[in-house]
Amino acid sequence: MQMPTAKFAEFLKHRKEFIKIDDTETYKRARVQLHWKGIVVRDEIEGAVIKTKEQQVARVGELLVAEIDAKVGGIGIVPQDVDGAVVSSHYFLFQIDETKCSRAWLAWFIRSGGLEDQVTARGSTNYAAIRPQHVLEFELPIIPLDEQRGIVSRIEELAVKVEEAKNSRRQAAAQIETLFPSASSQVFEALDGTRAIGNLADITDRITKGESPEWQGFTYQEQGPLFIRSENVRWGQLDLSNAVHIPILFHKKLLRSQLKKEDVLINLVGASIGRCAVFAGEVEEANVNQAVAVISPSANKLESRYLMRFLNSAKTQEIIHGGKVETARPNISLGDLRALQIPLPSIAEQLHIVAHCDDLEVKTHSLRKLQSETAAELDALMPSILSRAFRGEL
Repeated sequence: MQMPTAKFAEFLKHRKEFIKIDDTETYKRARVQLHWKGIVVRDEIEGAVIKTKEQQVARVGELLVAEIDAKVGGIGIVPQDVDGAVVSSHYFLFQIDETKCSRAWLAWFIRSGGLEDQVTARGSTNYAAIRPQHVLEFELPIIPLDEQRGIVSRIEELAVKVEEAKNSRRQAAAQIETLFPSASSQVFEALDGTRAIGNLADITDRITKGESPEWQGFTYQEQGPLFIRSENVRWGQLDLSNAVHIPILFHKKLLRSQLKKEDVLINLVGASIGRCAVFAGEVEEANVNQAVAVISPSANKLESRYLMRFLNSAKTQEIIHGGKVETARPNISLGDLRALQIPLPSIAEQLHIVAHCDDLEVKTHSLRKLQSETAAELDALMPSILSRAFRGEL
């Protein structure tokens, strides 16, 4: 059905009353959130800090409109916890006549975005604001109070169910995030005591790190050998979107850390400590800085992706972080890496474990994508419910 409409002037009254701020008192200040998200407490401060001494006092249940931000959803009903908060003259307060319009009916209409097309930029280009008379010209669907209350009750029932569904989705998403680290750790834990254990130093050809070009008078450049820093080493992959390049002379000078295909890279310092990826030979010439270690697995002893999966597993990460040295920044040393013990099954079994971990990761990614799609659907649900409610279809 098509609901009749009414102007806000039929049930709103602009209240313009000011108090003088006392420097010795403490005041609560209100903030109008954008995008129809309502009113919250901004802060509580001493009156002496408030520069504009003429302020208005917001009362619970009133409509509060931001003069400038109304056009981007800066409108809402004052909630109980904001009662008594002060606002400047750049906000408008309106009392609601609830014999004509339920406060909850108006609140849900605002949340629905029903005012979006009505709140347009007013005044000059440099001062796109609205005035109280503009607010009074706004319209909303209006029906008898008992019908308003009935629809509001139905909206609130559905809102509870939507929020419960969102909570369930958030819990499921949190479980998904722990699924792969937990499952991959179990793979390596199952090898403990059943396979030979090797020190990383004994099954690799080199464990080293690079240097900073600035220490030796070189600078980054647009072209040249790729230079990998800790921000490029992600969990299980290299992100070269913000990669830099170094002069060929510095690359040749830094011979020990020149990268070869299938080298394993691990971050040694900073917030990304322990993050590990494989260099798949993305470019012919590449090097690393002092924050990234290069591990070259010995042929026929250690498979690169097996080592990467082991280093990125939750249990190994606990070892790495538990053994870090606290200096100016957390770090692990090359000695720590060389002494790290790793289960050493046959190459064939290593490849099987890698395939198993890859499969787990693909499934986790699919679950994460499904959760993201579900989240988008849930986010669209309340707007759809509200749109139907104010079209008389709920």
